[in-house]
Amino acid sequence: MHSFITSIGQAVPDQKISQSDIAAFMCKAMATNQNEERKIKVVYKQTNIDFRHSVLADYSKNMGEYTFYPNTDDFEPFPTISKRMDAYKAFALPLAIKAIDECLLGFPKAIYQNITHIITVSCTGMYAPGLDIELVKAIGLKSTINRTAINFMGCYGAFNGLKTADAICKSTPNAKVLLVCVELCTLHFQKDFTENHILANALFGDGAAACLIESEATKGSNSLALSSFHCDLLPEAEQDMKWDIADFGFEMVLTSQIPKIVKIGIAKVINDLLEKNTLQKNDIDYYAIHPGGKAILENIETALNITKADNKYAYEILKNFGNMSSCTVLFVLNNLKNSLTETDKNKRILSCAFGPGLTLETMILQVR
Repeated sequence: MHSFITSIGQAVPDQKISQSDIAAFMCKAMATNQNEERKIKVVYKQTNIDFRHSVLADYSKNMGEYTFYPNTDDFEPFPTISKRMDAYKAFALPLAIKAIDECLLGFPKAIYQNITHIITVSCTGMYAPGLDIELVKAIGLKSTINRTAINFMGCYGAFNGLKTADAICKSTPNAKVLLVCVELCTLHFQKDFTENHILANALFGDGAAACLIESEATKGSNSLALSSFHCDLLPEAEQDMKWDIADFGFEMVLTSQIPKIVKIGIAKVINDLLEKNTLQKNDIDYYAIHPGGKAILENIETALNITKADNKYAYEILKNFGNMSSCTVLFVLNNLKNSLTETDKNKRILSCAFGPGLTLETMILQVR
């Protein structure tokens, strides 16, 4: 018995900003000297990211035009966690609705009243009553709907949302679960000239994704059966990837060792997943890998002995959107899903993501 992803929708803020413009903003914000500016621009160029989106227009503005950050040379007073959470409250809901509307486009209008469960995922903001309750009111879901909030898990959060939805569909006949991931990573820019902050500032963007998970596949369109999940931890690397709440935003710890650590861990966890399902690597037809960064994708390719072409769906998302934390893997799956044809029926997709812990999440999906 399987549950199925029957539809995926995605959304990004209107502000589409080039990587070079963001680098210029960061140089101003960090008051860099010539050598530091050169380092930032090199890092940004090496990301293979062309554009990212932000709910804040400031990243493409000049000093004197900022509406979120102070119009001062030293960016003081730097926005507090309270101000950043106020922005999250203002921007998260409309972006989530945009993704949901795309996800449910083409379904009968009654679908909103027929949804039995809603799961929200986010690691870039939280409040209560939260996004789940706001969505119930905003898009006309039943007040009796079952609600689950998955918070602060990082880039692998969507996997926990999918696993929860899968369990619901298997235990509840005719369940229709709406999974919504919303991440406003750019609210948490930090201006200290450190390796962690330079890298985090260079990778993350804002986005939202929604998917409908049902007990049955939708006739006449591609559905993705949630075939199997497997996860593992690398506790020895927990200090290399962290996500802490500080006085001036959420602070990411992301060391340069992460790609190597993921490379070592991913081969074992994938082998365990395949063995669990009595599959071989050549039974996998497509890959939907979370694009945590260029170096991470390259190290995973080496570990799994796959090519850049095999990994093209992840590279396309990285190039055009950057890393949007939990919703990113759903963008990759949507990219892949939209390319499928009738000849892909029953083909298998391997997907994975990773985050604080160090956590490695994997799954196999099958095209129906």
